[in-house]
Order: sequence, then C-alpha cells, then structure tokens
Amino acid sequence: MSKMELNRRSLLKRSAGVAALAIGGGTPFLSSRTAFAQAADISSQQLRTIGLSVTVQERILADFKKASGVGSTSGTAATFPDAQTKILSGSKDYDCWEIIAERLPSIVMTNNVEPIAASDIKNWASIRDVFTKPSEKWERRSQIVGQIWSDESQTSLNMVPVVYNYDSIGYNPDVVSDEEANTWAAIFDPKWKGKSGLNTDPLIAFGQAILAMNTLGLSNVVNPGNASVDEIDEAAKFLISKKKEGQFRALWGDFGELVNLMASGEMVVCDAWQPAVMAVKAQGKPAKYAIPKEGYRAWAIGPSMIAGTPNKEAVIAYADYWLSGEPGIAVSEQGYYSPSTNIKNVMAPEKYAFWYEGKPWVGAAERGIKEGDLRDGGSLETRAANVAYWHQWPDEYDHLIQKWDEFLSA
Repeated sequence: MSKMELNRRSLLKRSAGVAALAIGGGTPFLSSRTAFAQAADISSQQLRTIGLSVTVQERILADFKKASGVGSTSGTAATFPDAQTKILSGSKDYDCWEIIAERLPSIVMTNNVEPIAASDIKNWASIRDVFTKPSEKWERRSQIVGQIWSDESQTSLNMVPVVYNYDSIGYNPDVVSDEEANTWAAIFDPKWKGKSGLNTDPLIAFGQAILAMNTLGLSNVVNPGNASVDEIDEAAKFLISKKKEGQFRALWGDFGELVNLMASGEMVVCDAWQPAVMAVKAQGKPAKYAIPKEGYRAWAIGPSMIAGTPNKEAVIAYADYWLSGEPGIAVSEQGYYSPSTNIKNVMAPEKYAFWYEGKPWVGAAERGIKEGDLRDGGSLETRAANVAYWHQWPDEYDHLIQKWDEFLSA
C-alpha cells in the first residue's frame, strides 16, 4: 500500500473521529457586474470561504461582492489544522478553502477538491514564474510549482495562489541583536528561555526545529519540509526537551495573539509572519524581521474549490479577483506578496518600490515606517534567492502528527 493511500486512510479516520465528537488567462478583472456574465450569472450564487485571517478579510470580500455582483459573501477565520478538520469531517458550509499549498494533499487524496481550469482565470497570464516554472534547486514536488497543479501539463489548478511570502524570525531589536536573530537557532537559544515563541502548526514547527538543529550540528537534514521517520524522531526529542526546559513563552496560532505577545515584550524572539512584525512596529514598539542565514521558509496560500459546491462560478470569480491587482494592495502593505504582476499596475509607484523592490520609503510616516526606511530583508528578488525550503506535505505525515501530539502532551 502506498504512503499516499495510508495518509488518505489516516486523514479520513481522523476526520471521522472529530466529526463524532462534534455531534455531541490575461484580461484584467473588470470592476463591474458584467465581468463574468459570459460564464454565468453569479448574482444567484454565494461565496462562503474559510481560511486564515491573512486572506479572509471582510473588506476584500465586500470589494469582491461589489466588483463581481455575486449574491453574498461570508468568511470564516480558522487555522489550517482546524479548517482541514472541518472539511475532512464532511462540512458543506464552505465553497472554498483558502489553503496553504502544503496541505493540498489532505483534500486531494480525500476527493474534497475540484480543480479550476487555468483558462477560466482571466488574470492567470499575469502570474509570476515561480508558480509555472520549476527551479533546479529542488525536486518538483518540493516547490510550489509542483504542488498547485492537478495535472502535469499545467492546465488546471487544485489551488489558485493569491498570496505568498518568505517567513523568518521576528524579534525585539532592543533585546536581541541582528546577529543573534539571523538564524533559526535563535528561537531555541537558552538565552531567550521563557521569551521565545513557536507556531502551533506542526508542519511549520518541525521544519523550523530541523533548520535550527542543522545549524547547531545536531542533524543534517537536506529537506526540512520532508523529514524521514528518524529525522522526525530526533526533532521531536529536541522540541520536547526545549519545552520541558521552559524555552517557549507561547505556542501561538493567531495573528492577533502573536502581535500582542511581541508588543507586550513577553516574546522577544519567535517564528513570525512579517505582517505581525509590521503591526508591532505600527504600535511604536521595537520589532524587526530577521534575515536567516539558513534561508527563509516559503509558502503560498489560495482558494481551492471544495468538491460539490453549488457556487463554482463564484469561487472562480473570487480567485480571479485576487489576481486582478487591487486585493493584492491590502496584503502587500501588510508585508506579503501578490503572485500577480498586476499589482505593479495598481499600487502607488513609491509603495511598490518599497514593498517589492527594496527601495527606501518615500513620504509621510505610516504604520511605523519612516522616510528612508527599508523593508526588512530587501527586495522580493533578494528574498526569493534566499529560500531554505518550500513547505510541502511530508511523506511521513502520520508519524509527524503522532510526534507532535507527544510534544503537546509532554
């Protein structure tokens, strides 16, 4: 029996248990109601989406409704593990999951996704090369281009990427120096005992632990995103030992929680989302985003159409709207990237220069950014060249989750 089949059975079994407990293109998107008239009248459809608050934002949903003419929109904020549980448990409450690509196999192998034809996405011609052309640095499945497509000929997508980034370490520069912070080992440094933080998503936490262990000479794992059984075991021992030593102030999973912990000074170093670091700076508190010597963790998020949805055209329109440019402004000014080059056509030139080209901030201070400031990490091109690995679905997913449960209960 294949590893994928074992994963599929395990996922279905886990979902059943949770459910039992619960019972107790190229043409820019036009901002008009006629944009999708040729495909379908979506005024009778609704868009019900679930995902991180990174992308599931009321203002974006409201703008999409106005632009597309869809009948109604609703969004549910949920962590990736929680959203995965809901969907695999058979929930019919959603039309799409704004999923992170590494979790795509969870809905592909359980037949919970319906591919979207690239030709149905009017703005697909503006997509960046990283989503269509594989790098020689990694095998295909270990990078984003090998994860989002449903077929080798790249005609249909299991996920339409709409936001991506290269994650690193957030830190308080008044306490932790740049040199100390610019390594994944900083999160586990005894010097910051009781003041470091770790993400609650096991697919993230294990990769970071392995990167740190490689640096500390405790392991030599080639792909931290797809560790072997033995490598996972060693990482689990490392994580458990650090937890028992009191290393972590918190295991965080929510954006607001991360911001509060950093702004209060309770956490001085942690794995972090760049927008959270920007939000801390906006409060006038010291915060920076490290440039890890090992490289960044790369990921992408986007809508996947849930199989059986009666609102297919609405999902397609929503994915296309994300690539039109306008929605990308909101997430770009938080510190993420749009996969669509259309963003350059709609964003103010001086802001595009700061967020994408690594140029100094020009103009009035805004959200903690002052005249002459540079984006931490530099340009998109510079950061993209310093990637340690792309997140992916691990071959040993079941074993990793078992070890994560042991870490949580340790």
